[in-house]
Amino acid sequence: MIESLVTGFGLVLHPYVLLALFGGTIVGYIIGAMPGLGPSLGVALLVPFTYGVDPVVAMVGLVGLYMAAEYAGAVTAVILNTPGTAAAVATAWDGYPMAKKGEAGWALHVSIISSGIGALLSAILLIGTAIPLSEFALRFGPPEYFALALFGLSLVTSLGGSSVLRGLLSLFLGVAIAVIGMDPVTGIPRFAITSEFFEGIPLVPMLLGLYAVSEALYMLEGSTAKTLKVTIGNVLSLHLSRYRPLMGTILRSSGIGYFIGVIPGAGASIASLIAYSHAKRRNGNNEPAFGEGNPAGVAASEAANNAAVSGALAPLLALGVPGSATAAVLIGALMIQGIQPGPMLFVNNPEIPYSVFASILIGTPLMVIVGLLGARLWVKVTAVPQSLLAALVIGISIVGAFASTNSMFPVYVTLVFGIIGYVLRKVDIPTAPIVLALVLVPMAEANYRRALVVADGSHTIFFLSPISLVLLLAAASSFLVPLIKRYRQSRKN
Repeated sequence: MIESLVTGFGLVLHPYVLLALFGGTIVGYIIGAMPGLGPSLGVALLVPFTYGVDPVVAMVGLVGLYMAAEYAGAVTAVILNTPGTAAAVATAWDGYPMAKKGEAGWALHVSIISSGIGALLSAILLIGTAIPLSEFALRFGPPEYFALALFGLSLVTSLGGSSVLRGLLSLFLGVAIAVIGMDPVTGIPRFAITSEFFEGIPLVPMLLGLYAVSEALYMLEGSTAKTLKVTIGNVLSLHLSRYRPLMGTILRSSGIGYFIGVIPGAGASIASLIAYSHAKRRNGNNEPAFGEGNPAGVAASEAANNAAVSGALAPLLALGVPGSATAAVLIGALMIQGIQPGPMLFVNNPEIPYSVFASILIGTPLMVIVGLLGARLWVKVTAVPQSLLAALVIGISIVGAFASTNSMFPVYVTLVFGIIGYVLRKVDIPTAPIVLALVLVPMAEANYRRALVVADGSHTIFFLSPISLVLLLAAASSFLVPLIKRYRQSRKN
């Protein structure tokens, strides 16, 4: 392995390959920071340009884009409360409050450093555990996927804010939205007024509405009419001692992100939500509270969603199974080059996986440097008058929604959910559980029904698998422990 890894570094250090890595990183920053696009669309847009290009150059450039785009969603999440990617939603929950308190520079610094550490640690894990972890992920069947989704949904007691009832109400609203569309088993339309609803409510336009447009409406209302005064010093000279309280969170979230990312279909969004919830629980009642500008929330989300990138590459390279939507596009890019991903990839084309390993180790510092040097440019956005900024956010959201499918339907979805998000904010109902439901309910429903089909309607199938049983017990604990703690706290008060 050492010789193959050295060969991979030799390939990546070639000028043309380094240029592809740098170019992919820059394009990834641009695409990831634009709401509605994201890494999947960015990689898909770049794939046609890899025709006739050397496979190593193509894969290194695409992986560089993937990593940078996954981070860049944090830039607009912190500054504008507009996550550029779905995986950056949790970043906005604390990053934007930090920006409103004049700490946008610190929030951006935490986000890029946490992303870099998460990416590097997960790359090391990828090199050492790609094949064994991928084989373990293949053991996941319908019962295991259902249990995993249920575990994710149990986090509502942590993400629902101060009121569990409001959190559950938001979750039920998300469930009601998630069941719109084609039945995953029978294919019968449910609650679909027109054919546009057959595929359900599109996630990206809905996120743009809930977070970006609702925030813009809130700006225009005048509640936040005061222009944000954001200051940032030399980000390259910030004392690393400020990271000591965050290192535990970053390391734990990196591990969570990698192991969630290696499970096909889980992805960076779920990884960031689980890591954020875990960090929130460990924070307890310490100040500042999560959701009010705690840098640990930014660190947890960003370390996890960037670590999930390497996790998603593990089953792709070792077994030809995509760990995420973007990884699925990367499989297509490999097949265009006439290369079949899977167990024989390390034998027939070892230059591909090992150049990918090397590109992550080399590309991560490059991504961090670009992010730090560009931090002063990012914070200048907050100097724009808020009325103009609100109009800009709405305009970018509409363009991003339209670009997702080149039709007006996502635009209407964005505007409608912008109004819904605004109303929810006014009545103090959190939107995080809605996102949780939209990401996890389709996975839970489809795999629950598939498991029952396999077991002839018997629910014992969920308890026969050790993996499923452990996840179900973890879900019960995750849901009940916070409730018990709050009950005890209320008794004391």
